[in-house]
Amino acid sequence: MKNETSEIPMAGEYPGDGWLVDGAISLDQDSQLQRGLKSRHIQFLALGGAIGTGLFVGSGAILALVGPVPLWLGYLSMMLIVWVVMNIIAEMTTYLPVKGITLPYFTDRFVDRSLAFASGWNYWYAYAILVAAEATAGAILLEYWENPVPSAVWITIILAVCLLLNIIAVSVFGEAEFWFASIKLITIIGLIIAGIVIMAGGAPSGDAIGFRYWHDPGAFREYVGTGATGRFTAYWTAFVRAGFSFITSPELIGLAAGETVAPRRNIPKAARRFLARLAVFYGVSSLIVGALVPYTDRRLLSPESNANASPWVIGIQRAGIGGLNHAINAAILTSAWSAGNAFLYSGSRVLYSMAATGQAPRVFARTTRKGVPYAAVLATWSVGLFAYLNVSENGARVFGWFMNVSTISGFIAWIVVMVTYLRFRAGLKCQGLLYTRPFITAGQPRWSYQDFLAAYITLPIFLALYLGHKLWLRTPWLKGAEEIDVVTGKKEMDELCANDHPPVPKNWLQRIWFWIA
Repeated sequence: MKNETSEIPMAGEYPGDGWLVDGAISLDQDSQLQRGLKSRHIQFLALGGAIGTGLFVGSGAILALVGPVPLWLGYLSMMLIVWVVMNIIAEMTTYLPVKGITLPYFTDRFVDRSLAFASGWNYWYAYAILVAAEATAGAILLEYWENPVPSAVWITIILAVCLLLNIIAVSVFGEAEFWFASIKLITIIGLIIAGIVIMAGGAPSGDAIGFRYWHDPGAFREYVGTGATGRFTAYWTAFVRAGFSFITSPELIGLAAGETVAPRRNIPKAARRFLARLAVFYGVSSLIVGALVPYTDRRLLSPESNANASPWVIGIQRAGIGGLNHAINAAILTSAWSAGNAFLYSGSRVLYSMAATGQAPRVFARTTRKGVPYAAVLATWSVGLFAYLNVSENGARVFGWFMNVSTISGFIAWIVVMVTYLRFRAGLKCQGLLYTRPFITAGQPRWSYQDFLAAYITLPIFLALYLGHKLWLRTPWLKGAEEIDVVTGKKEMDELCANDHPPVPKNWLQRIWFWIA
């Protein structure tokens, strides 16, 4: 019988390299990636990748298109999907946190080599386009100050810094991303607090706007249809577009597993905390931003506008808080830089892994002495040059192009991830190895018929006794309140208890004992 892994390059197929051992990535020492990412790096990489221009800028485009309620519900719905994807990725990567792994590698190993090939290039394409999207968003934000510097110059600076941080060493990348993400976290927390203060009337105008804009111009902006249909399509559109804020973000943890110190301790920690953080930063912030700005505000991002501000900045301007809008715009700019930095890292690692497994040209597996896959970094970075389309086109329109392209690629990737996980779990179950998983996500089945019967056999027995008795005797479902007996025996018990006298302790030992007993 032909070995099922015979199509996967094995050690010795590439003479002198020793690239793969037993079908798993195990590169020679010169090509090993450095495990330079610590727990705090992973925590902030996971969250920082999810908090970017999708939340700070893209949310304005959704608000202008469909209104505040679809914006909020769309983010809440997408968060649940992201949580599922994050957890199944964490479960697979903690099971096998090999250096150089990527999700397409797992697809190759657990599902099919052709699907892995297509998935790998789809991932790389999405990450590379996202580098361009973040650079474009940065240029849009910088235009807010109406400076004389051409947008091409800003795009060049953004891309150059991202390249520099990714080409030096993985520890430098991790440290930079940690501080970038810290700024983002402080910014979003500050924005949430400022938004609540503005809604409550704490702005200079003293006007407590609350959810006024949900009534005028309205909570929904009907999309495509009218009535219930228009409101549903508005929600569905917001749900799909909200994906841009999250796509490929859960995968950041999986891609970094091979470069993480103590991955079986740090990866589950990041995964467990991910949903709660998303709930605060996306659930709360999308609710507040929809209350601060009406969807009719012409400054919101749309293909027809020349908008160059985040909805948060617009909301602060509307509240009349001077100076803060500039500080917030600067902080949001760092988020674009941070996300572009993270996406360049991820795209280069996907390309590196494909090269290591023979699914991309081998040149992309070359690394520096510090373990950085420089060829893969340069190739991924070069796609980011598409950001220069912003020079000849409306920035909002170009951002929309990148947003749509990368979102669809991200959704395809998630479908493949879920298929991969199902096959991973099927393999473990078939070989009796489900119990060997170092990390089991919440809600995952741990089922055996013996345990199930022992735990739940009482439920059907109880229901059978209860319903059988009621059907047989035809008793009412509930007694009437006037029929409930709260009197019988009460007088006798009152008299009995009236004769009760608590014991009096004779010394401190009895006092302690009476207190305990």
